[in-house]
Amino acid sequence: MKQKFILIFLSICFVAGAQVKPYYPSASNWEQKSAIGFGIDSAVLNQAIQYAIAHETKFPKNLQLTQAMQFGKEPFSDPIGPMASRGPAAGVIVYKGYIIAEWGNLNSVEMVNSVTKSMLSTVVGLAVDKGLIRSINDKVHTYLPPIETVTTVTTLDENPIAQTAFMYPFETAHNKTINWDHLLRQTSDWEGVLWGKPDWADRPSDKPEEWTTRKRFEPGTVYKYNDTRVNALALAATTVWRKPLPEVLREQVMQPIGASNTWAWTGYKNAWIILDGKMIQSVSGGGHFGGGLFINAYDMARFGLLTLRKGNWNGKQIISEDWIKQSTKPTGANTGYGFMNYFLNTDRKMYPSAPASAYAHIGNGTNAIYVDPEHDLVAVIKWMDDKSIDGFLKLMLSALPK
Repeated sequence: MKQKFILIFLSICFVAGAQVKPYYPSASNWEQKSAIGFGIDSAVLNQAIQYAIAHETKFPKNLQLTQAMQFGKEPFSDPIGPMASRGPAAGVIVYKGYIIAEWGNLNSVEMVNSVTKSMLSTVVGLAVDKGLIRSINDKVHTYLPPIETVTTVTTLDENPIAQTAFMYPFETAHNKTINWDHLLRQTSDWEGVLWGKPDWADRPSDKPEEWTTRKRFEPGTVYKYNDTRVNALALAATTVWRKPLPEVLREQVMQPIGASNTWAWTGYKNAWIILDGKMIQSVSGGGHFGGGLFINAYDMARFGLLTLRKGNWNGKQIISEDWIKQSTKPTGANTGYGFMNYFLNTDRKMYPSAPASAYAHIGNGTNAIYVDPEHDLVAVIKWMDDKSIDGFLKLMLSALPK
């Protein structure tokens, strides 16, 4: 009798264990479940969705116009990468791995701007995991070969002897002091011109006389959101991998998590280099000058679920748990920022209605992948007015079981 009782008890434990095993969607199917079945207030959840729809960004759906309205006053701000018009507000809510709500056209492949930066920091993390980068505290310049650029210029300079086909983006006295961590946290103050975009022209200060003359900040001491410097990281990462970063992302991340094959990660029309005899585009880390990631909401949600599950996908460690931990560690110069583009809710400053442990992969638009470990929840929010996101989160989170 005692032995029979033990067997029954073990059977119950086994079944219970099977029930609580985290759910991961397959490549062909993402199971949807009723919010009511989880004890979620469906009426309040619907209010959150209607709020998201009602608070769509007022910027034009033509993103060329939006770019001009937002960044047209910056020097050299004209796009040099592809852009595409957007659709209306859209989103999806994933609870305990299951889809519980969605709105808008989630299959639409659209520009997501700086959400791209989270993909960039991920492929850098994979390079660390594989030993291609020994430590993020290493100086970046020690990893780079001479970078041969592709040019369409056919006429010789007046002094052809002085010409060089190589680019050395980390060889100034200041840039030699920059390590990978500085670039990942946007505290490098990298100096230079890359793909025709000067570092000082991206979100410049209101003191033009200092744009090209100011003293550089010591790396790690000052945070500055700057796409030219992000693109310098993308170029450095490309030379480390010695192949296109979209290829790395597809093989190492997107295919293993069952993402579609409809996304694209692009760069600028002039951002081409030659590595090992092959022409490779150095992709951009966002859409500030065009380019970046074009992706649908379901694939965004898969990536969000991967980071929520600390880099693990159905038992396979795709991104090391340590890298996710470092990515969500506050930056000293800006405690609301981790590795790009992990915006942290430290002290609940970003989203007062959300837990301090929450974070989001954010791009202009606003495009956001909200990740909430405390509630085992991911929400993709597309084309919502940035100032309205906390209001949406307040409604969504209030619908969850208490």
